[in-house]
Amino acid sequence: MRLHIVARGKIGRSPEADLVDRYMKRISWPVQVTELPDTGGRMPPPPDHGVTILLDEKGEQLSSMDLARRLERWRDEGRREARFLIGAADGFDDAERASADLLIAFGRATWPHLLARAMLAEQLFRATSILANHPYHREG
Repeated sequence: MRLHIVARGKIGRSPEADLVDRYMKRISWPVQVTELPDTGGRMPPPPDHGVTILLDEKGEQLSSMDLARRLERWRDEGRREARFLIGAADGFDDAERASADLLIAFGRATWPHLLARAMLAEQLFRATSILANHPYHREG
């Protein structure tokens, strides 16, 4: 299963970009990052039999283990892609939220989209490491 981050806003050359690259390179699953402008731009067509996850302040607060188990279930169901969407400054509207398979939040705080992208990349590395029985994650 491919892990695909679709993010509004250009990350450019920045410390956040370095963090995203660092974690994306460590993920053993196929990965892809697509950047879109803050407004407009063409969303890549969804793959057949994929799952769409929105990073949204109204989403569930999943533990790293919970995220790993969701990825494992989707992978085992034969899902081809888990697509993670990161919105622009105003986030997503109600229709976009309703069309998603899952909404997730990184706590109750609001995060800049560049940090959210780095946090997501780290959590995807952590989740795939958990599923590979790699010692990176230490359950508390």
